[in-house]
Amino acid sequence: MVARAVAHSLCVGAYDDEEQVGFARVITDRATFAYLADVFVLEGHRGRGLAQQMLEALEDHPELQGLRRWALFTRDMQPLYAKLGWEAYPHPDRLMVRDVPDIYTR
Repeated sequence: MVARAVAHSLCVGAYDDEEQVGFARVITDRATFAYLADVFVLEGHRGRGLAQQMLEALEDHPELQGLRRWALFTRDMQPLYAKLGWEAYPHPDRLMVRDVPDIYTR
C-alpha cells in the first residue's frame, strides 16, 4: 500500500547523513490541484526547520507551479502551516469529504 501511494506521488525526504528523518508527499494532477500528505519528521530531529524545507522543496518543484489550489489535513500542526502561508479554508460550507476509516482493515 505504501509503495503504491509513493509511486503515484511527488515525494521529498529529509536526511541526516544517510538516515531518512523526514518525508512529505504531494498527490496532484500537476495542473490545478495538489494535496499535501504524510508530512513527518522523526521526533529527535524536530525543531530544525526540516518540515519547512521539505514543503518549500515541494512548492518550488517545477511540476507544481501555477496550481490554483493546495490542500491538506492536519490534526495538530496548524500553527506550523500558518507560518508557511496556509490558512483555514474560507468556504467550509463548500467542502465535503468521504471518509472510509476502516478501509485498510477490511
